[in-house]
Amino acid sequence: MNADIPRPIRPVLCGIPETTLWTLHDRAAEAARPDGILHDPHAIRMRNALMIDWIARFGAADGSFAGRSRAIDTLLTDWLSRHPDGMVISIGEGLETQSRRVDNGTCTWLSVDLPEVIALRRQMLPDTERFRSLGVDALDTGWLEAIDPSRPCLFLMQGLLMYFPPNRVAPLLRHMTKRFPASMLIFDTVPVWFATLTAHGLHKTPLFTVPRMRWGIDRDRIGPTLACWSLSRPLHLIPYGAVRGRSWMASLALSPQNRLISSQGRRFSRDRLPVIVTLPPA
Repeated sequence: MNADIPRPIRPVLCGIPETTLWTLHDRAAEAARPDGILHDPHAIRMRNALMIDWIARFGAADGSFAGRSRAIDTLLTDWLSRHPDGMVISIGEGLETQSRRVDNGTCTWLSVDLPEVIALRRQMLPDTERFRSLGVDALDTGWLEAIDPSRPCLFLMQGLLMYFPPNRVAPLLRHMTKRFPASMLIFDTVPVWFATLTAHGLHKTPLFTVPRMRWGIDRDRIGPTLACWSLSRPLHLIPYGAVRGRSWMASLALSPQNRLISSQGRRFSRDRLPVIVTLPPA
């Protein structure tokens, strides 16, 4: 499971799947720092094995995604302490190495992503008896029928739902909560102004444009929106941001080339920043 990758890999991903490389870059860069907040040798190993000019492609890492991962690690560790034999289903997981960071030795983990992403993941992080992967369209809920609803399950959708319109997000969440009433759901959101900005072509670097995000929601609207979607569960919101300095979101918003952002977006109020959402069982 921990063997070195035998030869360099040149990944061929574009659009939303390419964002897994962006987030890997941020986590691995943070893990490589002497004062880093993540201990993640797998991320470092994987980034070193991929033939990418990381800085040219994605710019300097600021730890924003590492901060998000650390916050979710804490949530997962707490849940696994209460459900040591539980199953984590990480949807849109890409090259995230969370399963190895929070492994308690008894949990099982299913990584779900598009086939081309899972093919790359298996080259970098092969399946094991407890850690498996599935290459499907995550929003096609048919694959959920194979999961036993009687066992403790946690559904994690990290860096995923903002890329889909609400009329696709709502049915997915409703299906999960109906079929798995005792499950825990964790996902993250971006504010409306940032999702709007991506519709105009948001350039992280000259070589990488952030894919369009079709669902943006401000923090003060998350509760009412989920209630409208008939998701009557307790709701907890957990903020996250850059580990050091200005976050990538703030830097992008305030950079000279992104002049389409409104004055509303420039006011970084509490309700206009990204957040992690947890939905424990009712």
